[in-house]
Amino acid sequence: MPNLRPTGPAAKFLARVGTVSGFTMISRVTGFLRDVVLAWVIGAGPLADAFFVALRIPNHFRALFAEGAFNAAFVPTYAGILERDGVDRAMRFAAHVLGALILVQIAVLAAAELWTGGLLALIAPGFAKDAALGDLTVRLTRVTFPYLLFVTLVTVWGAVLNAHHRYAAAAGAPVLFNLAIVAGVFAAVPFAAGSAEAPVWGAAIGVTVAGVAELLLLVWAMRPAGLSLKPARPVLDGEVKTFLKRLGPATIGSGAAQIAMFVDTILASALPFGAVSALYYADRLYQLPIGVIAIAIGTVLLPELSRRFAAGDDAGARRAQKRAVFWSIVLTAPFVVAFLAFPDLLVRLAFARGAFDETAALRAGATLQAYGVGLLAIVLLRSVVPGFHARGDTRTPMWVAIFGIAVNVALKFVLSDRFDVAGLAFATSVGAWVNLITLTILDRRRAAASP
Repeated sequence: MPNLRPTGPAAKFLARVGTVSGFTMISRVTGFLRDVVLAWVIGAGPLADAFFVALRIPNHFRALFAEGAFNAAFVPTYAGILERDGVDRAMRFAAHVLGALILVQIAVLAAAELWTGGLLALIAPGFAKDAALGDLTVRLTRVTFPYLLFVTLVTVWGAVLNAHHRYAAAAGAPVLFNLAIVAGVFAAVPFAAGSAEAPVWGAAIGVTVAGVAELLLLVWAMRPAGLSLKPARPVLDGEVKTFLKRLGPATIGSGAAQIAMFVDTILASALPFGAVSALYYADRLYQLPIGVIAIAIGTVLLPELSRRFAAGDDAGARRAQKRAVFWSIVLTAPFVVAFLAFPDLLVRLAFARGAFDETAALRAGATLQAYGVGLLAIVLLRSVVPGFHARGDTRTPMWVAIFGIAVNVALKFVLSDRFDVAGLAFATSVGAWVNLITLTILDRRRAAASP
């Protein structure tokens, strides 16, 4: 009988994906625990809506300033320097970027703390109809927003570790985020008799405490890897210029995606109370395969492709990308079937207890089913987009993302009135398929044109 067990580069790739997926699974399990606790204690009503908006606001900026856009520009640049000039030169580049990022994030934090009310008016204008709810959301956001500063720094240290094939710490850091929120809620529960708001305040404090804990974990993880990264005075040398040229289009592309998420929050806040919460709880289940499969594969694939392209191994890069697409389809298919076939059951099993009632379960279930339509496209994008980023091409994904988001946002306005919050999720799915199909066509044309 033939041995079907992967060997060579495929085995290394799957082992690295397995590392990220394993820690991501632990993160998702603790995230599930966190969401069960939140559903049980604060349910899916106005208090929950206030906290979830306060949580969404720093996470919108996190996705804009860190993670996707930053990694798309930083990892290929860092990997190229590492391949050509060695570790010391690559770390100097990282130190200059880190110094600049700290200055930017301090300015963003100060502006957000001073202008929180205006920020909320842009992101969740529907809350203006309830002055008490709007005021609570502003105050909660001022507590949660410092998380952005810490998690942005976590992204830098994590990107450096990933470029050196050290994935565990960055993949495991979100576990601390989940546990800190749970601890904050339980610490506040004894005070709930005197104030119904106490649990959401505990959760908000837990968010910022989590940022500090994640940063300490990543700093500690650099030592066993034999690496040391401290901020340095920003300089505008050739390498930083290359990074900034890539960061601009990547940030615009990421910003386009955040616009769609902002529109979700804006339209959901204008729907009957509980819409923001329904979107949140459905998204938590939807993010499970995205985190365990898509993010894990994308995290491993980007540095591998970057180093292969830097070394001139285009054929090896193409093989690695094909492996990623194959395993993305195989691993995602069961989730697609589950989300489309019995979403209500999944939501009930996950969250239907305590303050989370049957009406909330049905609303979140319909939203999860709509998300399921585009799940495979979202996962496959994590295998297709790194092929562009690894070559230093952040412009093509940017323009395609803008096109896909335009379709997405237009549909949100059309569908939300008729299909409630599920219409927002379905628009997201359609936009993902438009993005994937367009990028795949362009990628195949580029491959056909290559010698």
